[in-house]
Amino acid sequence: MKTKILLGVLLMLPVMAHAEIPYRVEQSVVLEETTITGKDSEAFARQHRFYVGGYYTFSMWDNYYDGGVQLKGENASSFDVVAGTRLYDIFRLEANYARTVAKWNAFDMTSDVAMVNAIFDARIDNLYRLFYNQRLVPYVGIGAGISWNSVDEVSIENKITPVASFMAGLGVELGEYFALDFGYRYLYMFSPKFDVISDLTPTAHQFRVGARVNF
Repeated sequence: MKTKILLGVLLMLPVMAHAEIPYRVEQSVVLEETTITGKDSEAFARQHRFYVGGYYTFSMWDNYYDGGVQLKGENASSFDVVAGTRLYDIFRLEANYARTVAKWNAFDMTSDVAMVNAIFDARIDNLYRLFYNQRLVPYVGIGAGISWNSVDEVSIENKITPVASFMAGLGVELGEYFALDFGYRYLYMFSPKFDVISDLTPTAHQFRVGARVNF
């Protein structure tokens, strides 16, 4: 009798072992899913991968001096629009279009500027991971692109010129969908080669105020 009971138990062991395997697989899947609920490097980017925004830009164009030739840079206003994607919580890429007017005392230049910006957001990991949000997000970035230029008073040799920029600012996040942006950008245009002054390279200190919408 005892032999029969022992034999029955031995025959049931493979069935019990197979029943344990799905349970372990299901348990491991559940544990894996719970490890990515907001504490990884794409917690915010995964929920809001894309954004669009607009800016008012106040530009202070630099002066030009060369011997007896002097051009005084003047202030001008323009507007920017951006569309971007977040690759990680701390890194994003954006396309930027701006219609700018560069002013000097002798003439003005109107430009359509298209750039691609690489931006690093300074999210503070210990606070961000703890509370899953951060209201003040400083950032720095660089940009590169091209500019289509036109002037009325003088002629230019290069109507299309490369441009580069450096930027820094502060994003104020009002919830997860909307953010205000206060920033500075240094804009450098390679020389369009004006007929009156061939070596003038337009540069400006630009102060920007705008907003971004996440989706």
